[in-house]
Parts: sequence; C-alpha cells; structure tokens
Amino acid sequence: MASVSVSSRFIKAAREHYMSLSQGDKCQVTYIWIDGTGEGLRNKTRTLDTEPKSVENIPEWNFDGSSTSQSKDSDSDMYLIPVRMFRDPFTRDPNKLVLCEVLRYNRLPAETNHRTSCKKVMDQVKEHKIWFGIEQEYTLLGTDGHPFGWPQNGFPAPQGPYYCAVGTDKAIGRDIVECHYKACLYAGIKIFGTNAEVMPSQWEFQVGPCEGIEMGDELWVARFLLHRVCEDFGVIATLDPKPMKGNWNGSGAHTNVSTEQMREEGGLQYIEQAIERLSKRHMEHIKVYDAHGGQDNLRRLTGRHETSNVNEFSAGVANRAASIRIPRQVGQDKKGYFEDRRPAANCDPYLVTEAIARTCLLDDVEQVKGS
Repeated sequence: MASVSVSSRFIKAAREHYMSLSQGDKCQVTYIWIDGTGEGLRNKTRTLDTEPKSVENIPEWNFDGSSTSQSKDSDSDMYLIPVRMFRDPFTRDPNKLVLCEVLRYNRLPAETNHRTSCKKVMDQVKEHKIWFGIEQEYTLLGTDGHPFGWPQNGFPAPQGPYYCAVGTDKAIGRDIVECHYKACLYAGIKIFGTNAEVMPSQWEFQVGPCEGIEMGDELWVARFLLHRVCEDFGVIATLDPKPMKGNWNGSGAHTNVSTEQMREEGGLQYIEQAIERLSKRHMEHIKVYDAHGGQDNLRRLTGRHETSNVNEFSAGVANRAASIRIPRQVGQDKKGYFEDRRPAANCDPYLVTEAIARTCLLDDVEQVKGS
C-alpha cells in the first residue's frame, strides 16, 4: 500500500476539542490564491473583528511573492484582492474562505492571474447567459507518489471493474471522496456529483452549471477543498493528466458548455455553429487547455483511453473519442449543451472558459489568449 503522511496520524480527537472552543465575536478568514506555477494553491488566515456579510467586507491583504514564484526578493509584496467568499468547512461557521486575485505592485494582474481577462470576456458575452460545467478528474497518491491502494511492487487488475464501482477492491479512497463532497456542500460550492473513474484510485467530481466567471471561481475553491481534505487522510490528490504510463486512463477536465440559445427549442443549430468555430481554433485551444502550454495533453490526448488525438479536431454524438461530444439526449432533443473533452485535469478553468466563450460567441473570433 502507498504511504500516508505523518500529519494524518495525529490524534484527531484532540483537534476536535480546540475546534469546539468559542472564538467570541471574531472571525477567521482564509485567503486562497493561485501561485506562480499556475497550478498550485496557497493560503493564509487572518482574524477579522466581525463576520463579513459579503466579500466586499473582506479587506485586501498581501503576501511574499518571492516565495510563491510570483516576484523578486527586491520587490516581493503582492496584493490579494478578495473576489468570492465561501463558508469554511474546516473551522466552520462563522469562519470564511475567500478566493483572491493576485495583483503586482503596479496593481496589474500577476502572470498567472487569468481571472481578470476571463471576467472581461464573460462580461462581453453576458447576454448569451453562457453556462459551464466541469468534470474534474483526479488520482489519489500516497506520499511516495505511488497510486493509493495499488500494490507496492506491481499493478492492480486491468481497467474495467473500477468505473462507478463498489467494493473494497474496486472503489479505493471513497471516504476522501465523500468528505470532499460534504465539504463542498457546506462551503456553498455548486458541486453536481461524483463518481469513481476508469483507473483504480482515480475519481471525478463535477461542478456546475455555473454562469460565466463563476465556473473558474467555483472549481478553484473545490480543488482547494480537495487538497485540504486529503491532508486529513494523509494522501495526495494529483491533477496530472497522465499520472500512470501505459494502458491506464488519463485525467481530464471535460467542459460542458451551453448558451441560452442552445438550451431553447432548435438549439442544436447553435451547438453546431459553436463546434464549427471551435474546429478553426483547435491548436490554439490545445495550447491553453493544460497548465504547461499544451505539453501535458501530448501525453494524454493520444486517441486511446477515451480521448481524441491532440493533432486532430473531431466531433460526434455520444463519441468519447472525439474532441467535442454531443450527448445522445441532446442529439434527440435537438437542444442542450456540448462537451469539450480536450481540457486536461490541471487546466486553468479561467483560461478554458475564456477561450471557449471568445471563440464561440465573439463576432470577430479574437485570437485565443496565450496562443
């Protein structure tokens, strides 16, 4: 079995004693932000004199950007700008989690702050009421980097019995999944559901539908909650798009997309128009669909293991080997949504949703950011 962290062996009953202590009228607020890698999340906590009623009541703060790969030692202070507030499922009410944008000394967005440009595009396409839902796949690992629950010196039985499975030998890590689900609900995340995935120790949760900028906000905080829950169990959740080489599924962030026109009668024609526009920007989208400029998807999008080929654009009804899947029910109803299966598990949802909205809805089909 994969190893677990020392912290998970702490006596949790002792922690519960302190968590139950009164904190008077004070409120703990944990500030969360994306670091300079574009993948990692950082956080720190401060005390406020009263419980904030909205995100506008939470003050700006700062941090040492030289320690998060976001600035130089000589000019290290970075601004934390609160943008979304959630309930804190770890220290509980009245305490809060707050997602922040990061600004540099000149108040311009930090290099990995893609929320600012995403919000600009979402404001431009607001009339379309664009909804997103993202299916976040991830894999549980031990602290030694070996998949959690896999034999230490070998491999489990081949893929087949693990997807949506039940049983000790098939559903590995369910306690973590269920605790994360509850934490999301408590926080106020729009979590839609969860299931065991094709590779053992691989799971998925879905967030949405969310309109516009909310998609990126909700998914980043849901990821934070996942990593934080995993701390308590002493394991690691990796968003690596291809955590295991060989005949094993990779991990994606399949993105479901729907505009108001697509959801109305005859909406299929608008879905097909969007797919046509996406086909003309395929490689530009690939470059922003993972955390390393498309390089991670070279390992994942091989045309095998329920993926399309990274070099080819394709679309089809109920086809999980296509770049874009139109669900069978949508094909029958002639309205609904489409699924972009290309984004990798470690993608930045701000970049993904911005690229899709820009390509599908802006008349001039501006160049996708980062391409």
